[in-house]
Parts: sequence; structure tokens; C-alpha cells
Amino acid sequence: LYGASLAGHATVVQRLLKAGAEIQTQGGGYGNASQAASYRGSMEVVERLLDAGANVNAQGGCYGNALQAASHQSNESVVKMLLTAGTTVGSSGGYYGNVLQAACSSGHEDIVRQLLDVGADVNAQGGHYGSALQAASSWGYRDLVKILLGAGASIHSRGGEFGNALHAASCGGHQDVIDLLQVAGAACSPRAGPSSQTAP
Repeated sequence: LYGASLAGHATVVQRLLKAGAEIQTQGGGYGNASQAASYRGSMEVVERLLDAGANVNAQGGCYGNALQAASHQSNESVVKMLLTAGTTVGSSGGYYGNVLQAACSSGHEDIVRQLLDVGADVNAQGGHYGSALQAASSWGYRDLVKILLGAGASIHSRGGEFGNALHAASCGGHQDVIDLLQVAGAACSPRAGPSSQTAP
């Protein structure tokens, strides 16, 4: 079931479900069938898994949960489906720590807005980058940084790969983001220290 879900084979998934495949089985790099399908971006497979009773908030795998996988891969339709199905936006875990950081690391503004609209914590800590603002700053997503600052993101949060958002933008050479952060009040300070994690 996991393999068919990851490959996006909806017909095979349906046959396996009818044959009694265990939908909640944990394992594989993406943790479970729902996360694998969400990573793939197959709406049809995700829908069939949810209809069959898949736990929309199941934890595990490199992304932590299905919503993080879909958000990081910019699969907006799957994100909407998962949110409608009752996914918790405050869940933590996985490489990026939380769903907002996962979305920010891939620069998908519409998904970030959607997550903020349903209550995602703009200052949630953890994960590779430490915060959503640091993730967006690291990749030079200026418009996304503006969205996060407008939503109340703290420029003083520390931790993660680069220590803080200003260091993240500086390491990437993103002068426009550096300027934006400094206008918002960010100041140079000692690094908090790097992380040794490797992105999935």
C-alpha cells in the first residue's frame, strides 16, 4: 500500500484497500501511506486513503506528517484536502519541525497564507531552520519574509542551522532580505551554532 501510494497508483491502492491492506501501517522514509501520497501530490490516492479511514494526523517519517509533506512539495490541492479533513496545523516533528517551516523552505506563498489563516504558529520553533522566518530568509524568499513579518514573526528567534534569520539571509547572500530584516529591527549578533542535519 505504501509503495502504491508513493507512486500515485490510485487503482492499485483501491484494490489493496478492498483486499484488506492495513492503512495505518508505519514504515518507509515517509512514515505511512498517507504521507507518501501527500508527498507525491496524488489527490486521488490521498482521497481514497482518507475515505478508507487513514489517520490524517499520523506521525512519523522524514516530514513528520502528511500536511508537512504536501506543504513542502507545494501540493496545494492536497494541502486543502488535508486541512478540510481536519489535519492539525500545530503538530511538530520531522525534518522541518512544523508545517509552516516546511512550506517556507519551498517558498510557496499561497500555502503559507493558507496555513496562517487556519492558525499555524508563525513563531513555532524547531526543525532544521529553527523557525519559518529563518527558512524563508535562507532561501531568499523576500515576499515570503514580508508575509511572515506581517503575521508577527519574531526577528529575534534563535536556533536552527544559521542561528537566526539575519544570519540565514547573509549566508545566502540575499541582500534584499537582509535589508528587509534590518528595517524590521534585526541586528547582527553571534551565531547560535549550526545543525548537522541533512535535508530529505
